[in-house]
Amino acid sequence: MIKKHFQQGLLACLSLIILFSTDAKAQNKDGWRQLFNGKDLNGWKQVGKGSRYVKDGLTGSHGGMGLLYWTKEKFSNCTIRVVYKMQKFNSNAGVFIRIPLEPREEWMPVFYGYEVQIDNHPETSKEDDYHITGTLYSLTKPLAKPGKPGPQWNTMEITLDGPRTIVVVNGQKVTDYKEGDPTPARKFDFEPFRGTRPNEGYIGLQNHGDDDVVFFKEVAVKPLHK
Repeated sequence: MIKKHFQQGLLACLSLIILFSTDAKAQNKDGWRQLFNGKDLNGWKQVGKGSRYVKDGLTGSHGGMGLLYWTKEKFSNCTIRVVYKMQKFNSNAGVFIRIPLEPREEWMPVFYGYEVQIDNHPETSKEDDYHITGTLYSLTKPLAKPGKPGPQWNTMEITLDGPRTIVVVNGQKVTDYKEGDPTPARKFDFEPFRGTRPNEGYIGLQNHGDDDVVFFKEVAVKPLHK
C-alpha cells in the first residue's frame, strides 16, 4: 500500500513538472517573455487618472491621463516588444521606459522617464515631428514615419542597450539615441525635462483620454545577448 501511494505521488509530481515546463515554454517562446497575459492585469498597476481594462485579449482604457506600469522589476539591456492599434484613424498614447523610481502619479514618468510616442499626426495638437510615433517624445527627430492608422496593428520594438535607445516601428528604425546626444529645447511645459536617464527603469503604458484610446495585445521582453 505504501509503495502504491509512493508511485501515485511520484506520478503526480512528474505531471506537475511537465505542466510547469510546458507553461514556461509558452511564456518564453523564441526568447520573449510575455508581461501581458491577455486575461487580466496581474503584475501591473495603474497610477493617475483613468483606468485600463482587458477584453477579448486586449487592454484598452477609460479616461486619462494615467499610466499602467509593470511593478515587478526594472528593465535594462533588453528589447521590449509592444503590439498595438489605434481605436480611431489616429489616437494618442505612449510606451514609457527608463522610469527611475516606481511611479506614484502620472507626471513623474513624463518628466523624468522617456515616452516612446504613439501619435501619427502630432500636428493636430500643434506639435511637430519630434512628437510623432516612435520618437522619444519631444527629444528625437524621426528617421522614418512608419506608424499605421487604426484599425491596423503596429509592432514597436524598443531596445535598451546600456545608454542607447533604439526604436523600430513596423520594421523601420525611427529612433537611435544615446544618452548625451543633443536635444531641442522644451517647447511646452508638459514636455519632459532634459537630462540623462538611468540605464534601467520601470516601463509603462499611457492612457491619454477617452478620445485617444490605443489597444495593446502584446507586451513582451527579450534580453540582449552580446
